[in-house]
Amino acid sequence: MRKFVARVPVIEWPTLTIAVLIYAGWIALTALHAQVPLPVLVVLGGWLVAWQGSLQHETIHGHPTGFSRVDSAIGFAPLSLWLPYRLYRRSHLAHHGAKVITDPRHDPESRYRLSSQGALAASLQSTLVGQMIFGPALSIGRFLIAEARRAVRSPAAVARDWAPHLIGVAAVLWWLDHVGLNLATYLLAFVYPGTALTMLRSYAEHRADLASPGRAAIVERGGLFSVLYLNNNLHAAHHERPRLAWYRLPSYHRSHRDRFVERGAPIYRGYGEIIRRFAFRSHDDMLHPDHRARSA
Repeated sequence: MRKFVARVPVIEWPTLTIAVLIYAGWIALTALHAQVPLPVLVVLGGWLVAWQGSLQHETIHGHPTGFSRVDSAIGFAPLSLWLPYRLYRRSHLAHHGAKVITDPRHDPESRYRLSSQGALAASLQSTLVGQMIFGPALSIGRFLIAEARRAVRSPAAVARDWAPHLIGVAAVLWWLDHVGLNLATYLLAFVYPGTALTMLRSYAEHRADLASPGRAAIVERGGLFSVLYLNNNLHAAHHERPRLAWYRLPSYHRSHRDRFVERGAPIYRGYGEIIRRFAFRSHDDMLHPDHRARSA
């Protein structure tokens, strides 16, 4: 007779520790915001919101427990206010499963375009400086408009996606009101810089012309940004092993670095190099190469 052994939960303590630091830090910073100078509030608030985005990315890939409901509960809190966890999870898993990563027809997270439509917004986001200054407002605006249009076509589906999120947002807003942090300050000191920091990570991590796993680049020495992005700067390694925990990615990258280079993955020394090279210069034509000849 076959014996069934109950699965023993395996907790990845480094990831759980990061989660505790993020949420405890957010509670403390929002509660003590009146004693924190505004520039420091922007740096710390933006860091925490971006850091939680990296944590959400880990939970989407099955960390720290491997039980979807538990992991989703850890990543669910809508500190950024605008992005429902359920939609982020669906979009990101579709990104990893895309037949052609970077092609907007297959990849919902692609920054590339299929035509010259939207060229003005694309030009504003083509350089790194433009991406970080204008990118959050443009990307959030596009997302909300797309969701409003989807609500007209599929109101029940949108309600299922947004209802839990809005309950979470209500809880966040209640806490902000409780500690006397007004919404405008929270948006400017937490949400906007947090989204901009996330866009620094994503700016040069994919190129349509690469043969590397996931058509992904590598930022090899991320420094503090490696902590902020939970080693997602080693993006080729992440795409090859998306279920690998963030603290195991560096050793995997070192073991397979030569192969990534042979397959064409560009390696940036650090984010300082990306800033120097692309602060005022586009890192690629955002019209997808499969559609450039057609548009021409």
